[in-house]
Amino acid sequence: MQPRNAYDYTEAGRSVSAQNTVLRKTYGLLGLSFIPAAAGAFTAMSTGLSIYSFVGNRWIALAVFFAFFYGMSFLIEKNRYSNVGAALLMVLTFGLGFTLGPILNYSLALSNGIELVGIAAVMTAAVFLTMAALAKTSAIQTSSLARFVTIGFVVAIIAMVAGFFVQVPALALTVSALFVLVSSALIMLQVRMVIEGGEDSHISAALTLFVAIYNIFSSLLNILLSFAGED
Repeated sequence: MQPRNAYDYTEAGRSVSAQNTVLRKTYGLLGLSFIPAAAGAFTAMSTGLSIYSFVGNRWIALAVFFAFFYGMSFLIEKNRYSNVGAALLMVLTFGLGFTLGPILNYSLALSNGIELVGIAAVMTAAVFLTMAALAKTSAIQTSSLARFVTIGFVVAIIAMVAGFFVQVPALALTVSALFVLVSSALIMLQVRMVIEGGEDSHISAALTLFVAIYNIFSSLLNILLSFAGED
């Protein structure tokens, strides 16, 4: 019989073990998702195709992008505990990689393009590793961080759409910087939620982390092209 003042750590140990398993599977699936993303980017770069080339209108292209992204995200979440969800995640990452084709082709056409793409990739990796590490070591109020991320993305998306009406370089840079900031916070939030047991699906967690990394990389590359690109 257990003494009254003794604490049963069995359930706590099981909980920590389960959370570590989810986090490990999340990182594994996240790493795997870069394969179709790279294939999508290569396909777009080698063929010169883009969403715009299919529809011929930037507004329709934007609508198609959002429909694809949110539609696939919805389906992934509906299958967040099955292999179907993992397969759908690979389809989504291929599509997102495909959308990077035009900016990568533009970047690599510059004399310093390879360096800019490399710097953006290294900076993205550094941000991810830093935020993931901070999520494990820092005391974070996930509710406050979640509100910041939600509000930040709403503002960023509104500003991005506004940028289609007003072609102002300063606004585009502001949007890119905002996406970097909010997506960095999203990485910390998602990793923390897994650690605390608030997220028990490695598929959902990998989806969130991939989207954050995609936003950071594309935004950093836009910023670097603005400051270091050629006219």
